[in-house]
Amino acid sequence: MLYKRNPQLNKHGELVHLLSIEGLPKGILTHILDTAANFTSVSDREVKKVPLLRGKSVFNLFFENSTRTRTTFEIAAKRLSADVFNLDIARSSASKGESLLDTIANLSAMAADIFVVRHGESGAPYLIAQHVAPHVHVVNAGDGRHAHPTQGLLDMFTIRHYKKDFSNLTVAIVGDVLHSRVARSDIHALTTLGCAEVRVVGPRTLVPGDMAGMGVRVCHTLEEGIRDCDVIIMLRLQNERMSGALLPSSQEFFKTYGLTPEKLQLAKSDCIVMHPGPINRGVEIDSEVVDGAQSVILPQVTFGIAVRMAVMSIVAGNEA
Repeated sequence: MLYKRNPQLNKHGELVHLLSIEGLPKGILTHILDTAANFTSVSDREVKKVPLLRGKSVFNLFFENSTRTRTTFEIAAKRLSADVFNLDIARSSASKGESLLDTIANLSAMAADIFVVRHGESGAPYLIAQHVAPHVHVVNAGDGRHAHPTQGLLDMFTIRHYKKDFSNLTVAIVGDVLHSRVARSDIHALTTLGCAEVRVVGPRTLVPGDMAGMGVRVCHTLEEGIRDCDVIIMLRLQNERMSGALLPSSQEFFKTYGLTPEKLQLAKSDCIVMHPGPINRGVEIDSEVVDGAQSVILPQVTFGIAVRMAVMSIVAGNEA
């Protein structure tokens, strides 16, 4: 049965945790995107709140730094009328040697309903989900190199908003694919939603060997990778995750793989340019492209609030 294979789903096939896009059926992804579309108008209201999570407690547990993701989760939870608690990991018991599961157990005793977890170790949100009570839900806000499902979903929402349909699209994911949990989430989402062609583009040292097995086309030159594309998703160089000399220099990387206005002309004239952030101008992308007419980087951030509202409202409405 489906729920036995996927720990994110209950026995009815409903989403109770969001741990990864991998393995989720197209129907659930579409349901999240459709629900998010209903929440986009909340930002335009005088009172930017709906009561769906009133009385619920959302704990943001960020064991890795992230301003953008943590803030959008906090805004999303508050717009759903939840009580939000941001755990200061640097000053918490976890910094004093308390185990991850003991931290979760103590917070659960404080009547937590949703844990939003970012962790440097791949699989940490899965471990937490295995040890919480049936009424508690876990949302993965990024774990190691493994997954960043809400970023993947907001990327899909952005693409659908501008391009309407996935079936005829060519999408290029460019840069440090090796260290990118966003890239893996995007690939799983794009292939599940029926994207015509997904390309990953980067130097051999920054493209994992298993990419072809994920149903994507691997390109090692930017020119081949973005030619005639409908969507380009740029990734930053994650120097903090690199060990050893994977690149000659950031300047050399920009020269070969940096997206400039001139190179962007190889893509379709209505191609949109995306980036999960934070942006390194002059390393993976030129400022003229970031601020240009084809960039949808700031709308991505805005859509992220609606997508995270959708995810939390959906999981909180389903029991394990």
